Amino acid sequence: MTQPLRAVVDMSGRRFDEIFSAADQQRLRDTVEVVWGRDEPMPDAEAAEALEEAEILICSQWRYGALSGRYPKLRAIIDVGGGLPRGLDYTEVFARGIHVLTAAPGFGRQVAEMALGLAIASCREIPIGDRAMRAGTEQHLHHGNETTFMLFDKPIGIIGYGGIAQALHPLLVPFGGEILAYDPWLGDGYLRSRGVKPVGLEELLSESKFIFVLAAPSSENKAVLDREMLELIAPDAVLLLISRAHVADFDALTELLAAGRFRAGIDVFPEEPMPADHPIRSIEQAVLSAHRAGSVREGMWDLGTMVVDDLEMLVRGLPPRRLQGAARELFERLTNA
Repeated sequence: MTQPLRAVVDMSGRRFDEIFSAADQQRLRDTVEVVWGRDEPMPDAEAAEALEEAEILICSQWRYGALSGRYPKLRAIIDVGGGLPRGLDYTEVFARGIHVLTAAPGFGRQVAEMALGLAIASCREIPIGDRAMRAGTEQHLHHGNETTFMLFDKPIGIIGYGGIAQALHPLLVPFGGEILAYDPWLGDGYLRSRGVKPVGLEELLSESKFIFVLAAPSSENKAVLDREMLELIAPDAVLLLISRAHVADFDALTELLAAGRFRAGIDVFPEEPMPADHPIRSIEQAVLSAHRAGSVREGMWDLGTMVVDDLEMLVRGLPPRRLQGAARELFERLTNA
């Protein structure tokens, strides 16, 4: 009888039942031999010893020292922290043919749902209406809708057509607006094949009524949405900052929102938590969320399902299909790697 693959499950910072539902915990144990599998971090010496015999590592960060000359049986490193593991020698990884996978696609549904919610909350002024109702200053019917508008039939722009965008796209289709996309890491033909119109960043910003910022942070997009770019946004448009604040000049964004240039829904910030006196907190045209688009309990179980699905493939000697793999051409350009 073939011995099952040995998997060190050491998800420091993530609880076991946060990532794996009860059903997927059973699937995991039916698929591989689980080593450790506890909520607390595995002691360094014990982890290093276990990895000498393990084929799989499931972790939330790389904290296991140099890879060269060590851990000879490793076939896959799976990160459930939301990105590719930092501090890992990717040159060694590619030379040895080790799969490095991130469960980031598992955040797709939950983040997409929140992005759509923030868009509707912004254009229909739901938080503003709630505050007015509680203060007894509400305006009813058309009087309360003087400055609201609908998402239906409006042009939509997506910056970064990765996993979150691909989860959001089908939620936007029923609203009927043309969907534009800007992603310099994807070809125009690919974008067209997914049902979006490839455009330049300037055109997207100036033509879209709703702009979803979903790009992964990279060495190339730090503050790519600078003041000049942000000033292209139409006065009656909504910017949804969902991926990372890394992509925007947040000071310029705050100033433009304070001046009433456009609206925004924001889930990510350059500093978390933001200072209590930061001006973004008092801008009525901004709908704010404390990095809550992800980390929904049942949404997090999507990560575990994808992990076990790909483990089943690896056990069968087949390539993983559900998780995102480290690409040789891109890993150095991603700030989370």
